[in-house]
Amino acid sequence: MTLTTDTPGRTVPKRLLGLLGLVLLAAFAVLLSFALGAQDLHPADVWRALVSPDGTDATAVVRELRAPRTVLGVIVGLALGVAGALIQGHTRNPIADPGLLGVSAGASFAVVLAIGVFSVEAFGGYIWFAFAGALIASVLVFGVGAGSRDGPTPVTLALAGMAVSALLSSFTSSMLVTSPETLNVFRFWIIGSLSGREIETAWQVAPFVAAGLLLAAVNAPALNALSLGEDVARGLGQSVVAARVAGVAAIMLLTGAATAACGPIGFVGLFVPHLARLLTGPDHRWLLPFSGLLGVTAVLLADVAGRLVARPAEIQTGIVLAVAGAPFFIWLVRRVRLVQL
Repeated sequence: MTLTTDTPGRTVPKRLLGLLGLVLLAAFAVLLSFALGAQDLHPADVWRALVSPDGTDATAVVRELRAPRTVLGVIVGLALGVAGALIQGHTRNPIADPGLLGVSAGASFAVVLAIGVFSVEAFGGYIWFAFAGALIASVLVFGVGAGSRDGPTPVTLALAGMAVSALLSSFTSSMLVTSPETLNVFRFWIIGSLSGREIETAWQVAPFVAAGLLLAAVNAPALNALSLGEDVARGLGQSVVAARVAGVAAIMLLTGAATAACGPIGFVGLFVPHLARLLTGPDHRWLLPFSGLLGVTAVLLADVAGRLVARPAEIQTGIVLAVAGAPFFIWLVRRVRLVQL
């Protein structure tokens, strides 16, 4: 099932206008991310710090503290929003999120392994462990799902994802219980946050996100055909296996990169595609960019809210999204009519 409205006749000009509106909304969220925090800055000060740094406190705040988390928020929001739309489309499950393919569980286990076994405590060191763990777990899930008689169907992928996630989560928990030192380092990553990251982190994951977005764009027409049923998709000339492989690869790259960089950030990939679908309908050629832009806005606004609620301290982005995302999703489910995917 998925969420929809009764509004017929969504035209290309309306969708283009909506896309432009979301671009402006995301740009406004970027401005807020630069301007608001423990020390509020005027937009003119933000602009001056970006284009002509003069060594003032405002320049240091903007360029050294807020620029890295803002750039990373844009990248992670794009990745999680698009990945959420892809996973819901491929599994035909309205409550699926990118973690369903074992990405979060794989990344978490790899980070614990890096900290507990290899004594890696610097974030720049275990980001690559997290990314490798996310990719390996996703490949394992896809391999198990593809091993069934009918191939990688939505049901087999979902079941394989749950099984692999449960297995890896049990391994992670057992290591944390026996190693308090590992837990002390791991708990700062598992919450999910944009703070404390260097700008190099964004550039490290950006190529993987770019590759995932390209695969997602290529996968969108095939996903539209798959939404009509696999038999219909084959009749339209689509290779179902190739479409599934491309979609899962895009999800792996997008979610693996975002999770490695910031830790598991929930709810973005769950509720953002539903919100985008209210604006675009089920056409994935429009749904994916709308979901990406809404993901950017959601992540950045949650990060700003976390800075303002408890300043001069802050609440991590993952916690803000969990607190705000759960009731919003419940409201969305209760308010909007449900139909079959």
